[in-house]
Amino acid sequence: MPKKNLQDICSKTLVDNKAEDVLTLDINGISSFADAIIIATANSNRHAKSLSERLVESVKANGKTILGVEGKIESGWILVDCGEVVINIMKSDIREFYDLEGLWGENTLLNNSN
Repeated sequence: MPKKNLQDICSKTLVDNKAEDVLTLDINGISSFADAIIIATANSNRHAKSLSERLVESVKANGKTILGVEGKIESGWILVDCGEVVINIMKSDIREFYDLEGLWGENTLLNNSN
């Protein structure tokens, strides 16, 4: 399965489970740890946990491996590492504070769903 499909699977799963402001950043060539970062906003800590669980289920169901899941439910930020794609699920205040989109730059933006 090509990496584009993995990105699509992750984005679709997040959108289908009511994540907000889902976007993908292309960091291929500027980062050694992944090819893409997906950022999504959760409504609450419980929603973030649910999104991460559904994402892990979906990725595994499509034959891909999860390298790790980091973050505690009360932190408001859960990271799911799929190797070539890293997904950040954040509450809006956490997302605004860390501004990953700004950190990587708008030239990396691939799409904006939802």
